[in-house]
Amino acid sequence: MGQLKGHLPMSFKHRVPVRHDESAAVRRHRRRVVAATSVAGAGLLGVGLSTAPGSRAFYATTLGVAGTWLVGGLASGPLHLGWIQTQNQTVRRPVLAPVTTGVAAFGVFYAGGLVVREIPPLARYISSVLDYADAGDDKLVFLTTMANGFGEEVFFRGAVYAALGDNHPVATSTAVNMLATVPTRNPVLVLAAGAMGSLWGLQRQASAGLQAPVLTHLTWSTLMLRHLPPLFREVAAETGELVPAVGPARRALQGVGRAAARSVARRPDVRLARRAAREAGLLGAR
Repeated sequence: MGQLKGHLPMSFKHRVPVRHDESAAVRRHRRRVVAATSVAGAGLLGVGLSTAPGSRAFYATTLGVAGTWLVGGLASGPLHLGWIQTQNQTVRRPVLAPVTTGVAAFGVFYAGGLVVREIPPLARYISSVLDYADAGDDKLVFLTTMANGFGEEVFFRGAVYAALGDNHPVATSTAVNMLATVPTRNPVLVLAAGAMGSLWGLQRQASAGLQAPVLTHLTWSTLMLRHLPPLFREVAAETGELVPAVGPARRALQGVGRAAARSVARRPDVRLARRAAREAGLLGAR
């Protein structure tokens, strides 16, 4: 048992004994790149979530957002993968721990989703975002989701975090992440950026690198993309009120309505009543 415990990672409070000191010139360069990239990325993000789900414009802008975060992060200066330290003081690249953390984070969000879907105002905000997962090609949706998750970590936990130095990098990089999400005009996305940004920031602080937050982000995003849309699709099917204006969920409900109308129209008693009404001049000939 003691040997097994020795292989467990240290807590988030523990920081690996690795420092990446940078000159003032490098930090100034990072801050200039971060400022320009933040404005460009936030603007594109707002545009992307105002396009029609599944449209070419949506894929183009969301991939543009991912590219902006990635290029800005890499252009800011050197970035590092980071390490994880176990209870027995062994240092290695983080893999299993961040993946497990991503699964746990998804579990928390899924449990929260079960509660939020019963609150119509919040459920509408989530449903409006998840419609993008429902619409279009599954492979393209997955590609854009993974690209944006990776790009966000390279930029926010990479460039932004490094540019801050010792000036409260976890809290400040999370705040920048939230501000970049504001143009989406979706408070649920802003809150999610705050919650998960804090987690990824703590991972960045503990590991002194990007690998841990990247793996957690991609794991969490994959599970959210796979399991959260059906949770809110059920609500849409039950109420018809939370379905976004565009997307397959809406089209599915419309199709069900049309099929039900055709079924009623084919009933003999309904057809007989329509015929009698036409003969009486109450309905136009159809």
